[in-house]
Amino acid sequence: QVQLVESGGGLVQLGGSLRLSCAASGIIFSIIDVDWYRQAPGKEREWVSSIGPGGSTSYVDSVKGRFTISRDNAKNTVYLQMNSLKLEDTAVYYCSAQPLASSKTYWGQGTQVTVSS
Repeated sequence: QVQLVESGGGLVQLGGSLRLSCAASGIIFSIIDVDWYRQAPGKEREWVSSIGPGGSTSYVDSVKGRFTISRDNAKNTVYLQMNSLKLEDTAVYYCSAQPLASSKTYWGQGTQVTVSS
């Protein structure tokens, strides 16, 4: 059974940093793409970043230069390091992944990130 568990969210001041974690079971992160999404109140879920099996990364323009996605294959965990946080980064952050040979995308339960001034 595939399970994704996010952690690391919290309340942080403007300009601060947080590191989110997404730990997986029942799925091998090292051989698939893993994504981070976020959903702010009243807004649609937005793709934030991805990391591929070879380590390639991509980011939405609004977080480029501030967020870094990485992966620890030994821990089967993907991270999202978030620096220079802005008020507009406030959202629930989700990780997602789709196993090979599967049409289903799995999601974690989300972790709340709140940036305060």
